[in-house]
Amino acid sequence: MIVGEQFLLLPGPTPVPDRIVRAMSKPVINHRGPEFKEILGEVTEGVKKVYHTSHNVLIYPASGTGGLEAAVVNFISPGDRVLAISIGVFGDRFAQIAAEFGAEVDKIDFPWGQAADSELVRDIIARDVNHEIKAILVTHNETSTGVCNNIKSIREAVGGHPALFIVDAVSGLAAAELYMDEWNLDVVVSGSQKAFMIPPGLSFMAFNDRALAVYNKNCNHKYYWDVRAGLNYLEKGQNPFTPPVSLYYGLREALQMMLEEGLDNILKRHLDYRHLVREAVKAMGLGLLAADANASPALTSVIAPAGLGANRIRRAMQEGFNIIMAGGQQRLDDVIFRIGHLGYVRELDLLSILAALEIVLIKLGYPVESGAGVKKAQEILLEIHSK
Repeated sequence: MIVGEQFLLLPGPTPVPDRIVRAMSKPVINHRGPEFKEILGEVTEGVKKVYHTSHNVLIYPASGTGGLEAAVVNFISPGDRVLAISIGVFGDRFAQIAAEFGAEVDKIDFPWGQAADSELVRDIIARDVNHEIKAILVTHNETSTGVCNNIKSIREAVGGHPALFIVDAVSGLAAAELYMDEWNLDVVVSGSQKAFMIPPGLSFMAFNDRALAVYNKNCNHKYYWDVRAGLNYLEKGQNPFTPPVSLYYGLREALQMMLEEGLDNILKRHLDYRHLVREAVKAMGLGLLAADANASPALTSVIAPAGLGANRIRRAMQEGFNIIMAGGQQRLDDVIFRIGHLGYVRELDLLSILAALEIVLIKLGYPVESGAGVKKAQEILLEIHSK
């Protein structure tokens, strides 16, 4: 049986288009020379468009977690009181990073599979009459559960409180709505291996002038992540340290592809994929962890049928079709499997995985009607294409 290359349907890393692979195969150039200066300027402006911001953007040679650490060490000082809003693994991670660098973290935990309650945040902020909270950390799109937070609503709940509003949008940016300047977000971090469609290795941090004023008084330890070094070198068209030049080639091509498709069209495509996958999975008789109202447009978390186990389904998908799906993390291990529909994913890819999933379920003894999920997906695609 011909299996072929791995069929990635993860919430990151995501498939890399051939067009970007070809761009990344160009010869390495001098990262202190005029050619790289031109690329750096172009991609920095391109990333700003995706963020919908006119403020500062720095690109770090790191995964998304590196970008989160950069946000902490530049804008949170040891002893600062921080409010961390967590709805899953990555909300917990952001809080842990802040604690590791000396912040006094108050973490609000919401049930996994649910979004944060902005009214509860409003109440907490209202009680902080002395403005002891210096920063608020929140996840845009929680990939461990497949839930998307309403960042706009949470930001509005914070109101005029002076705490910096810092967003982990590593997996959410360009897949779900986020308008940095319009929503008055102070710091937003994202990563390359998600909707940007390139391999892991770049993170993007945007921050406004209010955040920069806080940085100027910051006393945390930093070297590699130092915002001032990044801004000073950016003026010269350089990075402070050696950048992964090939990824910058890929980023330039990815931004071109994204602008060709249109940022609004990309958001709509991800919403369409969310609807398609969720309805097809329901048609198979499977349960979903997240409610429709808060479901992520980047991935869908499916509850495994009782007695089968999510990991057994994932293993059968890989062994039978070389399809790679993500499993549940921590308390959700073997409880859910996660279908990524983020970045460079086509309608045909989703039809294929849904058909394969039905075959696997039937082989494992789950009573799904053959073709039920695929038929529902086809009906939805016909609706989409008829508009």
